[in-house]
Amino acid sequence: MASLDSKTPQGALADKWTNYKNNIRLVNPANKRKIDVIIVGTGLAGGSAAATLAELGYNVKAFCYQDSPRRAHSIAAQGGINAAKNYQGDGDSVYRLFYDTIKGGDYRSREANVYRLAEVSANIIDQCVAQGVPFARDYGGLLDNRSFGGVLVSRTFYAKGQTGQQLLLGAYSAMNRQIAKGKITMYNRHEMLDVVLVDGKARGIIARNLITGEIERHSAHAVVIASGGYGNVFFLSTNAMGSNATAAWKIHKRGAYFANPCYTQIHPTCIPVHGDQQSKLTLMSESLRNDGRIWVPKKLEDAKAVREGKLKPTDIAEEDRDYYLERRYPSFGNLVPRDVASRAAKERCDAGFGIINNSTNEGVFLDFSSAIERYGKEQAHIQGVHNPSREKILQLGEEVVASKYGNLFDMYQQITDDNPYKTPMKIYPAVHYTMGGIWVDYNLMTTVPGLYAIGEANFSDHGANRLGASALMQGLADGYFVLPYTIGDYLADDIRTGPIPTNTPEFDAAEKHVTDRISQLINNNGKHSVDYFHKKLGHIMWNKVGMARNAQGLSEAIHEIAELREQFWKEVRVPGVPNEFNQELEKAGRVADFLELGELFARDALERNESCGGHFREEYRTEEGEARRDDEHFTYVAAWEYTGKPSEAILHKEDLKFDNVELKTRSYK
Repeated sequence: MASLDSKTPQGALADKWTNYKNNIRLVNPANKRKIDVIIVGTGLAGGSAAATLAELGYNVKAFCYQDSPRRAHSIAAQGGINAAKNYQGDGDSVYRLFYDTIKGGDYRSREANVYRLAEVSANIIDQCVAQGVPFARDYGGLLDNRSFGGVLVSRTFYAKGQTGQQLLLGAYSAMNRQIAKGKITMYNRHEMLDVVLVDGKARGIIARNLITGEIERHSAHAVVIASGGYGNVFFLSTNAMGSNATAAWKIHKRGAYFANPCYTQIHPTCIPVHGDQQSKLTLMSESLRNDGRIWVPKKLEDAKAVREGKLKPTDIAEEDRDYYLERRYPSFGNLVPRDVASRAAKERCDAGFGIINNSTNEGVFLDFSSAIERYGKEQAHIQGVHNPSREKILQLGEEVVASKYGNLFDMYQQITDDNPYKTPMKIYPAVHYTMGGIWVDYNLMTTVPGLYAIGEANFSDHGANRLGASALMQGLADGYFVLPYTIGDYLADDIRTGPIPTNTPEFDAAEKHVTDRISQLINNNGKHSVDYFHKKLGHIMWNKVGMARNAQGLSEAIHEIAELREQFWKEVRVPGVPNEFNQELEKAGRVADFLELGELFARDALERNESCGGHFREEYRTEEGEARRDDEHFTYVAAWEYTGKPSEAILHKEDLKFDNVELKTRSYK
């Protein structure tokens, strides 16, 4: 076991980033034209990084498996983006955002990275406004803010329920400017299948053209992975079905340590599972918890009647409703962090109060009736309507709610056929975001020189639980404001290197490795589909490595995943041929990677004998059922080195030091 060097700058926390930028090496504009950078993934992190690096003068090669960068999963981040601008005058500051993020992550984040994130957050908003992102504005024309879970201030900037999409369009527009100038070469419908190392440095990738099946070699002086998270290891998640861990897992197998894989976020406001044939889950934005109140019936007989369709939620009297988050966490109420809200929902459903008539009775209500009435009365006053009828109040209130959340309400109604203006939404926690990822230092470089990871693909900012609206913040911070500085310091050594050739033994070996694996999948001629194995993996992961974990279940999961992986390679059937459009082949490669990642995930969860954030071990809980950390033994980042079998990976530790916040038990009461 070895300790890791985070390369965190010395000095006061508030001065680290400024002093760092003042002392790094730079590459002059003429020399930037001689340097190539590969970026894998074109969501908010990859798109913003590609646009910025190209604007600086580097030659960028950008890869995405979608038909356009506009299809990146970043568009699904609906609710907003955090920034410490204190427009509401409610006490926000850079330090407050830093503190809330450290606390929300249950004190398992690196202080220096989190403070830098908070520090550059205000610049992100200015950048996006300049790009034309249509953030919501208040009556006076100033940018509006709303609250998200885990904080007591309003710092979330939003564009209705389409924030991720609008921010991505801003980054995509910036990319298009550089594509038109020839500074970005865009490779749509390409998937990275391996990274190429030359003399220990990342010097290129092997990619497959997903339309023709052609295997391609691409070289560069540095490689940046911005391919998102690994939530689809659970099969059912809020991620797009194409979201995958292949790029991150490939670089892990080439020497990049994988950090904290067990830190996975369960989001509390997802439309519940409705059947065994479902292929993905749909997220309702956390922004709905601003105005929606979460509850279940107080009486078991009422919950049973709701499940059986004998009682409507609107028929249950106010005094017979358990607003359990407001009851348990009076200070934060419905705005507790995601991990806390998710476990509270599970506890109520496990106790028999769930309201969904499925095999597990899992589901709670998210009710807007109070907000509709409150907004309606407010609007009646504004409009001078005296003694308004209840119908008028509800009409006015629904119009306000529609202006704030209309597209989310429409989406819910289209999926469920329930009108959320008239009856409460039904929600339940689901796998959403992954705080774990590739280990990176302060420069966002992995343990492989010249190989970087940004956005959700790295582990660096969110600890054991991400606060809502912070994913977009991290992705754009890494791409627009952090990586462009740090990568220049590394690339200063490459101004005389010249183009990296692809006709070398290293590229030959990497391509052969890729083609051999594809041949094995295609020629296997097994009896089961790829989805057959993915669903089985998801079942193991959710039941034994999901919202609640214990030593016995995790040990069983490690064994079962290894057996399933062995069965996969013996019995998977991939129809078609490799040199054409073949989505089953794409899925097979990704599921093969998930079958390895899942085993490491379970091993990491088994090794961490504590509960923190999204990692909840049933053996380590307080008397009140909350997460119980072990700061004496587990205040570190677990970074795993690949050795061949995931469960036999070597653990390296980065000790976490807290010099600027007090290490204490989280409380949202």
